[in-house]
This record gives sequence, C-alpha cells and structure tokens, in this order.
Amino acid sequence: MKLQMFNKVQLYQMNTVVVGTGAAGFNAADQLWALGQKDIAIVTDHVGAGTSRNTGSDKQTYYKLTLCGNDPDSVGDMAETLFSGQCMDGDIALCEASLSARCFLKLVNLGVNFPQNRWGEFVGYKTDHDPRCRATSVGPYTSKQMTECLEQAVREKNIKIFDRMQVIKILSDGERAYGLLCLDLSCPDDEERRFVLFSCKNIVFATGGPAGMYADSVYPAGHYGSSGLAFEAGAKGKNLTEWQYGIASIHPRWNVSGTYMQALPRFFSTDESGNDEREFLSDFFENRDAMLSSIFLKGYQWPFDVRKLSGGSSIIDILVHIERSRGRRIFLDFRENPGKEPVNFENLDQEAFEYLNRAGACYGTPIERLSHMNMPAVEFYLGRGVDLRTEPLEIAVCAQHNNGGLAADAWWHTDVEGLFAAGEVCGSHGVYRPGGSALNSGQVGSSRAAQYIAARRQGEPDNTGESFKEIAGKAVYDAEKMVSQVTGKKEGQIAVRELWNRAAVRMSRFGAAIRNPEKIELAIKEVQEELTHLGDFAWVEDGKELWRAFRLRDMLISQFVYLSAMKDYVDHQGRSRGSALYTDIGGQKPDPRLPEEFTFCLDDGGSADLIQEVSYRNGKVQFEWRKVRTIPEDDNFFENVWRQFRDNQNIY
Repeated sequence: MKLQMFNKVQLYQMNTVVVGTGAAGFNAADQLWALGQKDIAIVTDHVGAGTSRNTGSDKQTYYKLTLCGNDPDSVGDMAETLFSGQCMDGDIALCEASLSARCFLKLVNLGVNFPQNRWGEFVGYKTDHDPRCRATSVGPYTSKQMTECLEQAVREKNIKIFDRMQVIKILSDGERAYGLLCLDLSCPDDEERRFVLFSCKNIVFATGGPAGMYADSVYPAGHYGSSGLAFEAGAKGKNLTEWQYGIASIHPRWNVSGTYMQALPRFFSTDESGNDEREFLSDFFENRDAMLSSIFLKGYQWPFDVRKLSGGSSIIDILVHIERSRGRRIFLDFRENPGKEPVNFENLDQEAFEYLNRAGACYGTPIERLSHMNMPAVEFYLGRGVDLRTEPLEIAVCAQHNNGGLAADAWWHTDVEGLFAAGEVCGSHGVYRPGGSALNSGQVGSSRAAQYIAARRQGEPDNTGESFKEIAGKAVYDAEKMVSQVTGKKEGQIAVRELWNRAAVRMSRFGAAIRNPEKIELAIKEVQEELTHLGDFAWVEDGKELWRAFRLRDMLISQFVYLSAMKDYVDHQGRSRGSALYTDIGGQKPDPRLPEEFTFCLDDGGSADLIQEVSYRNGKVQFEWRKVRTIPEDDNFFENVWRQFRDNQNIY
C-alpha cells in the first residue's frame, strides 16, 4: 500500500480494494489474505452498518448442502434446485452448490455456532423452494454472527480498514476499473481533505442491494447500496426486475416471517391517529378458519408470490397493501387472538394443525404461542423497546431482497475489467430462490472473486498513465462542482432529505410489489428529470450533509435503471411472476372483490430461460435478452483435473 498525492488529493495505491463490511466484504478480504494477496484494504462508510450485521428474521436461514441424516443430496442436485428458480445462470448455480459446504464449514471454524446433533451432524430443515432439508440457522442473528466472526478474522490479520469513507465514484472508462473516489466523512467541511482517491487493480464491490430506493423497506436504516455507481461505471445489470417483498415491521425494521405468522397474530388497522380500529382481514375471509390457516401459511410462504394469490397466503399481502394505500396504519397484535375469540385448532388446515400440535402450541394467545415456539423472536423486539406482550406492532409490505443485481460471470467478475461484485449487489439469483441461499451466495461469490484475483490479477495498479490521470481528474472536478451546486440554499431548491423521501415513496408506490405499466412510465420521467437537474434542484445546509447529496444521486441512477428495466420487461414479457404483480387489464383478478389494479396475467414459465441484461451509458438505458447459461457438464477425470488444478489452468 502506498500513499501519494494527486492534484492536492490524497491517493492510496494497492492491488485490491474491497468496498463494504458485510459478510461478503469481510470474507473477500479474508480469502485474499489467505491466498497470499496482502496488498489490500477495505473501504466502508460505516463499519458497523449494513444489512448483514443489522437484519434478520424469526429464524434467519443459511442454505447449504445437506450435512445430516440419510437423505441423499449432491452438488449436482443442489445446483439443479438453484437453477430451477428460473432466469438463473447454471454456472453460478453450480459454483454456489460446489462451495456451499466449504464456505459453511469455514464459518463454523470461525465460531458461527450452527447447531449439531450429538454425533456432530449439522442438522437442517426445509425452507421455501427447498426439496431437501438444507437449511440451518443460529436464530434471528445468523448473518450478524457471520459478519462478526469474519470481521474478527480480518482484524486479526491487521488488514487495513478505511472507515468513514463513502465511495462516490468508481473510476472507470466503461471497460476497465482504475480505482475509487471517496468522500471522507470525518472531514466533509474541509475543502482540502474531504476527497480521497484509491488507485487499484481490482475492486470487490460488496455494498449490498440498492435498499435506499424504497420508503417501505425492511433493510436497516443505515443501508443504502451503491448500485448506481456500478451502473455508471459500465457494469451491466441482470434480472433487476426480480425482488422479494414481504410483510415487515417498520419500527424497528424486521421481517415478521416464520414463527411470527405461525403464532396466528391478530391483524387490525386504524386511522392515522390510531383510532377507528378494525380487523380488516375478516371483511375478506368469510371463513375464520380459512383466514387463520392463510395467516399460518404466511410464515412458510413469507415473500409475496403472485402464484399464491388465488386461495393462497399472498392474499394477506394484498389486503395489507390495499388497507395501507387508504391511508390507514396496519398492526399485528400478539396480545389477543384474531376476532378476540379462542382458536379451534382442529379446524385449521391439516398442515397448520399438525405443525402447531407437534410444537405443543395449540393453546392460548399469539404471544403465548410465540414465546413457547420461539422466545428469541420475542426477545428481539424487547431489545429494541417493543414489548409484544403489551403493545401491537406496526407493519407494511416492504422491499426485502433484490434477487437481481450486477451481472457477473462464474468468478463474480463483471464486464468491467477489475470490478467484481459479491453479496446482494450481484445478481446471482433468478425469480425464485431457496430461503437462505443469499447468505451462501455472498460467501461463495466473495471466495470465487478472491481466488481469481490471487491467481490472475496480482501486481500494482498503473496510476501514472494518462487514462488514470484523466479519469481521476474529471471525477474530482465533477465532485467539487456538485459540492458548489448543492451547498447553501438557492431560490427554488429543495432540501436533499425531502427529495430523497419523495423519491423513495414514489418507488414504493410504483416500482414495488404492485406495478402499473403506465405509472412506471410516469415515474421514469420524474426520476430522469431529477437526475438531470439534481444540482439545480437539491441543496444541503453544510458539508456534514454532503453525503446525502451523493447518496441521492446514486439512488436516482439506480431508480432510473431499475424502473426502466421494469418497463422493458412489460414490453417484452409483461406477465406477473415472483414477487411482482404487473397490472394487465387483459388478465384476471384472484378475487372479483379486489380493485382493478390487481388484474394480471400469470407467467407460465415461458420466459424462465431468458435473462434481461441492462446497460446504463451516457444517461440512457439499453437492454439485451439472452438465454441462461446452462449448468456445465465437465468430464471430471481425476488426473486431468488434478493437472489443471496444479497449473491454475482451471481459473480462466
């Protein structure tokens, strides 16, 4: 690592910069070090922020190869499960299956306390879209424990961490990455020190999904994502239309999946002032037992899924969405049973009754059942000042995970040379995925990127050539221009915070689970106008708020690209799938009592082998549709693979 100066700006030089301090980012740095690549550093705006460290669920899942019992499993079987989720590349699926046990056992050795039986087998359970019992968990904080153990491993190696550094630009010519420009959040008011350059040969981008785009979000408040910067640098997007949305509490932000729903809580709504309470689900369900069974199934089938609308549990999401769109607040109440009446458990659907009966929970109130089945789920809220025994929990249908993201190959290398993407920022999933596979994907992807860098991309970066000087110089000039435009209020300008809130609300209304093609087009025009004239629209009071201006710009680029991808999807496919309902007047409603916006055509799987890739260049978005890459079928004759392995010929 070298420290120099570039036009009065501090310049650090190293082989690789890892951006992000979640589980994927820390693992990338740790793996690079283990493979002998030690000219590295981590850059982050806040080492304690991010989704990996600050989010979870009732029982946060990690998905891996089966490591318990007599049920057969194999790398090929797991790859096929991942690949069958539609619009997923087979080579990515094979890598995630191949490295799942290795990455999982590394976490175990670092101290993540995954449960074992007395013989040392790692027990598992079935999760959604899982034909085996591949899922495991350490409770609500699985990814938090992963992140903490990986951070400890990194700190023990004294790998340099640049904290309070916000990346505001990826230095790139659209084909190759040269480094990063950062805003030093420790001194944003200092004109001489607020910008810092990093010159590097490789960037591992592990910044998470673009969570800041949505107002209704279960992502932690300190997580924003930086996908817009990657699009601007020339990286393609892939499967950007594919998200997961689900019911979550909003204070604090937390998934209310699994046991929270299986405990059969009472749903009710109020007006904005908290008055006029009513149990709105009972207006739709004529049969109380059917309503209770649907609530129970929400635990298994937590993400909103258009396939589970007619007679399925996702009608709960729709009813919550409708009630909230009327300006009402929605709550879960664990203090009393739905209808404030005892539950006749034997009248529930067989699956619900058998589960609750086997769990010994066929009694009492929701809080009694929840405490009995999963006390840590109750304790989570207690630790954040919410006592489910005495108060209700406000909820909404929220953005939870982006299955799409940046396009990458089987080494998690984007089409921008030297720019790798790992974790949720990488579009390594398709339409559907097994619960918990995202945690495995982040570990596998960061490991693959580190392996490729150590084998093929060693050495110092070139920051003496004209390309670097020109690109870095322009980035600093543009950043300083942005500062001069937004600092201090001018006539007609709007506070950055207000612009941000307005944009996030717009995305939740038009680009979330319910998508109306005409409204998407209007949203695109609004975003494009704000992005083009951001310097004229926005203002910040002082340097301490500059980070918001740069974040807003990144977020607007992301919104523009994502909304454009949704419009293109409507033009080419248009059928509803996954966690997105596209309004189509030529279709049908899952129930005639629902408003017309819920008329849609269900995708029949005809586009399951097509992937949409998106490019953002010079303020315009371009699209390309291609066939999925199928699962590779190699002749794994041992001596040949061994020879290739010894010579690093298998890294290409």
